[in-house]
Amino acid sequence: MDNRISGSIPADIGNLVGLEVLGIANTSISGVIPESIGKLENLVELGLYNNSLSGLIPSSLGNLSQLNRLYAYYGNLEGPIPASLGALENLFVLDLSKNYHLNGSIPTEIFKLPSLSWYLDLSHNSLSGPLPIEVGGLADLNRLTLSGNRLSGKIPDSIQNCLVLEWLSLDNNSFEGSVSPSLRNIKGLRVLNLTMNRFSGNIPDALGNIGNLRELYIAHNNFSGSIPSVLQNLTSLSELDISFNNLHGEVPDEGVFRNITYLAVVGNVNLCGGAPQLHLAPCPTSPSSKNRIRMPKSLVVSLATAGAILLPLSVILLLWIFCKKLEPSQKTLAHNATVDDHYKRIPYHALLRGTNGFSIANLLGRGSYGAVYKCVLDTDEDRTFAVKVFNLGQSRYSKSFEVQCEAMRRIRHRCLIKIITSCSSVNHQGQEFKALVFEFMPNGNLDGWLHPKSQELTTNNTLSLAQRLDIAANIVDAIEYLHNYCQPLVIHCDLKPSNILLAGDMSARVGDFGISRILQENTSEGMQSSYSSTGIRGSIGYVAPGDRNSSNFILSFSLEYGMLTRKLCIIVEYGEGSAVSTAGDIYSLGILLLEMFTGRSPTEATFRDSLGLHKFAEDALPDRSLEIADPTMWLHNGQPDNSTSIRIQELLVSVFRLGISCSPQVYRGAWSRKRSLDSRNPE
Repeated sequence: MDNRISGSIPADIGNLVGLEVLGIANTSISGVIPESIGKLENLVELGLYNNSLSGLIPSSLGNLSQLNRLYAYYGNLEGPIPASLGALENLFVLDLSKNYHLNGSIPTEIFKLPSLSWYLDLSHNSLSGPLPIEVGGLADLNRLTLSGNRLSGKIPDSIQNCLVLEWLSLDNNSFEGSVSPSLRNIKGLRVLNLTMNRFSGNIPDALGNIGNLRELYIAHNNFSGSIPSVLQNLTSLSELDISFNNLHGEVPDEGVFRNITYLAVVGNVNLCGGAPQLHLAPCPTSPSSKNRIRMPKSLVVSLATAGAILLPLSVILLLWIFCKKLEPSQKTLAHNATVDDHYKRIPYHALLRGTNGFSIANLLGRGSYGAVYKCVLDTDEDRTFAVKVFNLGQSRYSKSFEVQCEAMRRIRHRCLIKIITSCSSVNHQGQEFKALVFEFMPNGNLDGWLHPKSQELTTNNTLSLAQRLDIAANIVDAIEYLHNYCQPLVIHCDLKPSNILLAGDMSARVGDFGISRILQENTSEGMQSSYSSTGIRGSIGYVAPGDRNSSNFILSFSLEYGMLTRKLCIIVEYGEGSAVSTAGDIYSLGILLLEMFTGRSPTEATFRDSLGLHKFAEDALPDRSLEIADPTMWLHNGQPDNSTSIRIQELLVSVFRLGISCSPQVYRGAWSRKRSLDSRNPE
């Protein structure tokens, strides 16, 4: 074992009749398992795992009457599990997991093995059909793992006869119906995982009677009703995930519910109350409280710009709303939601099926860190996800995966793309595989709307002025949260239109933390030494100039805009002398704002030498702001008349000045050199 031996298993291996232990593991052995292996009647342990063996499992394995342990996981075995394995009366453990192509139903003979007591693992294959009622015959089994298959139907009540079962994993299948209350009779059950199935009805109170239950995972199902209060009485319960169901009512606040995070309940829109760290809405205490209307933060922007008919005070209101978003606020709705190490990941084969083998038809885009695919999980046909598969060809890509997981799994905010789960596994070729699963954004990214590929520009592929203002408010909201409310704070490092995703209602989500860096408090020295040698961070056109001493410019600007630039000044001073700082994000935000309202990309060929998007906008102020504005905005409400155009021009001047103030061009020489490094716009 654990060597580089290649080739195939010779058919003559059946001549080694005295052999008791055979291990062909962690090798490059390929080919099929020869039928002659069934002649090794004295074999006690057989290990055929983590190699490239393929083909059918030979039925002759049923002749190994003395076999105690059979390991054949992490391979390419296919076809049905032979019923002849039911003749292995001395079998103590059976592991056929992660072959991905074993199919058909589970032979009932497997559940009649009298000595099978350690564990049975058939996970991550393509097994189908119901879980046979014969499962109750495994009276001495300690662990049953059937995750990641295509099993369906209900959990049979006979499972209560597995009296010593401690671990039951049925996640990532298509089980349905209500969960059998008979599970309460398995008194020693410690881990129960029913995630990503189609279970419905109420969460049974009977689960609260499993006195030794430590971990309960029932996310991504169709459970309804309220959360059983009896669960908070389980003193042994330390891990709980009930996310993405249809639960409603008050979340208990005792027992395990004291320490769960928002990720444990997310996706149940009608839940309320609970521990403070969940940040759920308070439960209504009286009928009158249900009728209260909450004023959203961005309502001012929406009202001020609806139909592009602006009030005279719209300029002041716009500045105020951006100022408030860049200033720390005690009313920020989203806070950190630290995810523990046990958050369940999705298996590789589920993503393989959901993307139809990562087909070109499901490809949404490619970047330097990998490709993004549309994925419909067969355990939840009505829910579509986006899967970012990382390119692991260079070591920096492995690091980028860890950075993304660390950054994105810690945070939850309405204006940030939500990471649903992750996958760290091996693919069907035995190669390392890493992916993140995000919420799917049906309207694509902002870049596609600012620079549509279609030659025919209409209201269906362009953005109105009001939409751009709302999107801008969402982006600023997200950056405010990353900089001021994440602990440790998160620096995006690559803010640009292609990393702004648009939901069905055209609200914006900031995504792609592939090169984000998390600043630990009081560790600026270590951070500088860690990141200062990695070159340009971000994308050409959106990266701040090399000069870090830009506070003089901002201080002078603060005389005119007060609160807004006072915050910007603090950000620049905080980042001064560091390789990565929040100032870089503020610069990118400024360029992004200019691009959103001019429709001009900072990497256009017309922008070169001393002329960039920043100077292009700066030179046009104040008289030519309408002239440089993106003309596609007027497709939505027509060309404004004289009185309206004056008010729109005042607003555009304010937006352009905001973008210019965020992106000072103090050191144009450095900017020109950086732009000359690469004419591409990397992802």
